[in-house]
Amino acid sequence: MDNKEKNFASAIIYVHNAEYRIEEFIKEIIHLMEDNFEHSEIICVNDCSDDRSVDIIKKCSDMVSGTSISVINMSHFHGLELAMDAGMDLSIGDFVFEFDNTILDFDQDDVMKVYRRSLQGFDIVSASPDRKTRFSSRLFYKVFDRFSDTSYQMTTESFRVLSRRVINRISSMNKTIPYRKAVYANCGLKTDNIKYSPKIFAVETSDKREKKYRSGLAADALILFTDLGYSFAKGMTALMMLISVFMVLYAIVIFATGHPVEGWTTTILFLAVAFLGLFGILTIIIKYLQLIVDLVFKRKHYNFESIEKLTK
Repeated sequence: MDNKEKNFASAIIYVHNAEYRIEEFIKEIIHLMEDNFEHSEIICVNDCSDDRSVDIIKKCSDMVSGTSISVINMSHFHGLELAMDAGMDLSIGDFVFEFDNTILDFDQDDVMKVYRRSLQGFDIVSASPDRKTRFSSRLFYKVFDRFSDTSYQMTTESFRVLSRRVINRISSMNKTIPYRKAVYANCGLKTDNIKYSPKIFAVETSDKREKKYRSGLAADALILFTDLGYSFAKGMTALMMLISVFMVLYAIVIFATGHPVEGWTTTILFLAVAFLGLFGILTIIIKYLQLIVDLVFKRKHYNFESIEKLTK
């Protein structure tokens, strides 16, 4: 191809126990980079895989002619967000593609459509499969959009492209924030999302570590980036106030009629609801404090075990 793109392109790929699909994915990304860009690099972030994923990547690196391929081996399982941050810190491209998984349900044209959209003034352009997502994902994004103040509608994304301008911008922000998509949505730069028709129906598999990590990430993201906790606290406070008013009126009526009762059941009910609200509020406050401590004092966010330069 004579009319290749002059911009330097970086592709960051998250890899965790993907030996059964990594070869096809890596080969497709190599063809994508070499067919469309004069200068490019591929950075595979190996998040402590215990299968043959890295061996397969090394084997595929023999087929490259101009693209640089590197493997970042994380010292232990870090999860998607910190692992991709490690790849981002190493990238040097004018435009950076982020592939959050190795499911190849898109074509080169889909990737280049996202890239060309970014050339039209959008610093962040993501791609989402045009199919029904998992219920847990839909519920998370629905709650996130409902309780956040960003105009960008969050959704399940397969990959995205970032301009160097947005990378420089978020680098000046707090890099310890654990959810990149929320940072992108709130960075103040133009963002767009493109739907593509997946060529296969693939279900993303994950092990226990990934499932546990994603559950924790979802909880942290909802507390840190939305006002869900504040809304819950206000609701519980309002409920407790209503119950208190009802109990006062109930006590006045009983006293006025001259038929006072012990009201043991009602008292226990009130105390139960009151303690429920109190502990709910305390739980949210404690979670906020935990996140603040993590963001402020945990300076060492990820650890390298090694970086292997596979091609020059």
